[in-house]
Amino acid sequence: MGYYDDHVTEQISRRNNRNRGVPIIAAFIGSIIGGLCVLFSIPILSNFGLLPYNLNTEPESVAVFDSQTPQEGLQTVSLDVNSNVTQAVDRVSDAVVGVINMQQSNFFSSSDSNEGTGSGVIYKKSGDKAYVVTNHHVIERANEIEVSLADGTRVPAKLLGTDVITDLAVLEIDGENVETVAEFGSSETLRVGEPALAIGNPLGLRFSSTVTQGIISATERSIPVDLTGNGQIDWHAEVLQTDAAINPGNSGGALVNIEGQVIGINSMKIAQSSVEGIGFAIPTAIALPVIEDLESIGEVRRPQMGVGIRSLSEIPSAYWQETLKLPEDIKGGVVVTSIAPTSPADRAGLQEYDVIVEIDGEEIADGHDLRKFLYTEKKIGDEIDVTVYRNGNREVINVQLAEQQSF
Repeated sequence: MGYYDDHVTEQISRRNNRNRGVPIIAAFIGSIIGGLCVLFSIPILSNFGLLPYNLNTEPESVAVFDSQTPQEGLQTVSLDVNSNVTQAVDRVSDAVVGVINMQQSNFFSSSDSNEGTGSGVIYKKSGDKAYVVTNHHVIERANEIEVSLADGTRVPAKLLGTDVITDLAVLEIDGENVETVAEFGSSETLRVGEPALAIGNPLGLRFSSTVTQGIISATERSIPVDLTGNGQIDWHAEVLQTDAAINPGNSGGALVNIEGQVIGINSMKIAQSSVEGIGFAIPTAIALPVIEDLESIGEVRRPQMGVGIRSLSEIPSAYWQETLKLPEDIKGGVVVTSIAPTSPADRAGLQEYDVIVEIDGEEIADGHDLRKFLYTEKKIGDEIDVTVYRNGNREVINVQLAEQQSF
């Protein structure tokens, strides 16, 4: 019985193993058949639109176009790049010209030695003449002056007048080829941060009509100016400050607002290697009266007292009480260093070493204050009350102003 039972058990086990392998083989064969059915049915279902996508077994054709030949059905895209800046430039750029200072007439001289270039702005056309404003230093010591128009035409220019104090000059040219005239805007309503465009000829006519963009950095800057070249500060120019790039050759060009109006005449730049983005322009509020005088009478008529002066701050403090005998509470003023014969000061009785501290009740702290008050507040023939300290005594002297002589 033991042998028989073992033999029967072994046969049953073998039969069971064979029976378990049958379902596995059947499942494998079924999966292969199912996969083939799906593979072959996809194109048929796609052609009948029964799939959520379209299976295209045909290769796409690639179109090759001749770039020189317009193709039917193609559209050309045109971008509109007009902006407030481009419109402002279009409005005024043709009125900005080159100004050539001819200092030698020798035909064989090199161009570098006989020409200096700057910029100018055509601000008026009357009859057959046109008028250009530029900087005094651009045309200084010129034997001849030429103006290069926006189209490159060069025409001779006549100097009508120049003013060293404001660094402005006015030229007259033939207006036959002039089509664009700049419009002046108000510099008194400018705000710090508003856009500003500088237009001119930096580095000469090769870069004519260059436009740079920035902002108004400051509306009131006072820059010391030596008018006589003696190393002494004679005047403080009241200017606009901008960070629009202004380079040599931009002098006399236009500083323009976003409306395309000229709000200043570019005049100078701090040209230090460590300083960038600081340029200056003469505001129209100061420039316009000067331009009118230069055009009509060839000069700017200003009142004068007829005295030589030095700011008290330029005098060693040891002399304030010892020589000038000033009270200790006086810290500012203008010292009279000379009196011109027959001048208003001479006739009024002003004396050397008088210290001017007030005019018409307005405090005078230095020479800049005195000139600014006379040039902006008074006219030729006006009478002023000048408060001075003389030998320690405070006095008031009446002076009638006369016309200033040129520097």
